[in-house]
Amino acid sequence: MLGTLATPALLLDERRLDRNLARLSSRMAERGVVLRPHMKTAKSIDVARRAYPSGSGPITVSTLAEAEYFARHGFRDITYAVGLAPHTAERAMRLRKAGVDLKVLLDSPEQARMLGAAGRAAGVTPTAFIEIDCDGHRGGLTANDPKLIAVAVALGEAGVKLAGVLTHAGESYSLFTPEALVAAAENERAVAVAAAEALRAAGHQCPIVSVGSTPTAHFAEDLTGVTEMRAGVYMFFDLVMHGVGVCTTDDIAISVLATVIGTKPEKGWILVDAGWMALSRDRGTAAQRVDQGYGLICDVAGKVYPDLIVSQASQEHGILAIRPGSAHALPNLPIGAKVRILPNHACATASQHELYNVVSAGGDAIHARWPRMRGW
Repeated sequence: MLGTLATPALLLDERRLDRNLARLSSRMAERGVVLRPHMKTAKSIDVARRAYPSGSGPITVSTLAEAEYFARHGFRDITYAVGLAPHTAERAMRLRKAGVDLKVLLDSPEQARMLGAAGRAAGVTPTAFIEIDCDGHRGGLTANDPKLIAVAVALGEAGVKLAGVLTHAGESYSLFTPEALVAAAENERAVAVAAAEALRAAGHQCPIVSVGSTPTAHFAEDLTGVTEMRAGVYMFFDLVMHGVGVCTTDDIAISVLATVIGTKPEKGWILVDAGWMALSRDRGTAAQRVDQGYGLICDVAGKVYPDLIVSQASQEHGILAIRPGSAHALPNLPIGAKVRILPNHACATASQHELYNVVSAGGDAIHARWPRMRGW
């Protein structure tokens, strides 16, 4: 029961999780695009099995520890969507040698030659995506960069198979209107398809055109030329995604259960035992129209207290206060009362915890405890 659970504790609402999974899965199925969930948020085989109840399927990972973990649980079609380094190339080739179809990511001839050497040393043929920069947010090449063809040539010379192109519309996280999100999704699609067409025109096969971010996945109107969509935080959602306009607070599937450990009515404060070690230091909503502090507060059943946020956080203390400018009153929460804190960034908050306490919407019972993997 939640009332007896030691706090701070990470909660996962299985009904919201399943609803979020079904929402994007159906959307991609309607558009004939493969959904390759990014497991960097959940880092849990139990969550992956909710995404693929009949078995394994294509997934994305952000660490090779994730790739190894999911491979041990039967997942064989994995994209490692982080730029390649010498040590990760060698480690990735060990997975390929073990029978995992692990595809890696690069954007330079130097990485292509490095990957080819790692493949020859392991006795396997590597497969790689060329990373495309669609919005200046991260690494990769623009669709019209002459280096694009040079990387493809280097891959061929190094004995590496070209999987296709991969891009991520990271700038979509800074948007908040439907019109801007639709435009970002179309730009992501158009840039990735243009890069694929440039490669094909130069005589290179480019079977996969991979795009993805949670905002663009939910706002893309046209996916012509795209073969797969990657997204991760959509499984849980969070306050940043709420601020972007992708979800409501009722869609947010994870929260941190905390206990009231003190009050300072003269300051308008309630103290809880969840600080940044439980919530993370992520302040992703600070740049949005509504600043949620370190998290938005709900009662133990998941009902949001209007304008009550974690306004400050130290290592093991959270200070709850009414949002500046609000007319709402501080609720009466005695010492020992439990609250749920909705996170700014689901990935960062979940990473602070070793397991999910699985509950149902509005319920008090813990149905299961799902471990999370950690490390790199």
